Amino acid sequence: MLLNDFDFVLPDELIAQFPADKRDESRLMMLDRKRRTINVGIFSEIDRQFRADDLLVINDTRVIPARLLGRKATGGKLEVFLVRRIPAPRERWLCMTKASRAPKPGSELIFPAGLTAVVLESDESGFRTLEFSYPGEFHDILEQIGRIPLPPYIRREDQELDRERYQTVFARHNGALAAPTAGLHFTPEILGQLRRQGVEVHAVTLHVGLGTFLPVRSSDLRQHRMHAEDYSISLETATAINLARREGRRVIALGTTTTRALESAAVDGVVEAGDGSTKLYILPGYRFQVIDGLFTNFHLPKSTLLMLVSAFAGRDFILSAYQRAVAERFRFFSYGDAMLIV
Repeated sequence: MLLNDFDFVLPDELIAQFPADKRDESRLMMLDRKRRTINVGIFSEIDRQFRADDLLVINDTRVIPARLLGRKATGGKLEVFLVRRIPAPRERWLCMTKASRAPKPGSELIFPAGLTAVVLESDESGFRTLEFSYPGEFHDILEQIGRIPLPPYIRREDQELDRERYQTVFARHNGALAAPTAGLHFTPEILGQLRRQGVEVHAVTLHVGLGTFLPVRSSDLRQHRMHAEDYSISLETATAINLARREGRRVIALGTTTTRALESAAVDGVVEAGDGSTKLYILPGYRFQVIDGLFTNFHLPKSTLLMLVSAFAGRDFILSAYQRAVAERFRFFSYGDAMLIV
């Protein structure tokens, strides 16, 4: 398979720059893998697509305000992007920095609210390890001074509305650099309605990392490597999923991130509880072990996310659905419309 096998023409004006006025007002495209049918509706009526004994798995990661604006002790302005926390007694992060001159190891960085950092080391790929010092709680300071890290295809600065809308209503655990965007459509009312119908709702946590923004640069897809992302699956969630599978009930994943967590934790079709790190790269030909259905948004051309949904539903079928989405003016990417594949 080649990178161009996952290309399609997408007009710029279909890339959503803002969310819909209400979370559940987005459109919904419904794909049936077996029948090869495509139907269109609205997300607020999603309860009609569920059976009473379905199990829905959500990703409860929470996006952190990972962009920090500050200055070097020497006076130059800089921007720091938190990429991944490094296990250590103190608050250490792998970061990307943007400045007129890159800060060297030993440099002191100064931010508002009493937050400072020292550059411990840098590597050849441009990442730097920073150790932060601060009064109080680190995440409280991030909430105060940090900026929401919107994807690069949203061509505007983050606004106050993004603090709410670029976050799922069930976000709980800090650590994501990007939202699990399929979950942005759900409201407490929709989740409540599903539970009243008998649908089980369980959570996993996968902290979406920098790799979700990085393009595939090799024409030969086998040469691409995914960035590691940390996940956690509770014993309760794993037990419920494994019971549903034994009983022949559908397990529906809310998002590609949930899918990667479940498939990474599965051994011979059984989901194992615990914490882990995954670089799972799903291409057509992959044999799914856990999921029977998938909620997702509409993804970038030539992206690993498009490859994943193509693995689940078939490349030709997915590309035909995308062609229809373009023709019918669906909204694409993070703040765009939704797709359900069963």
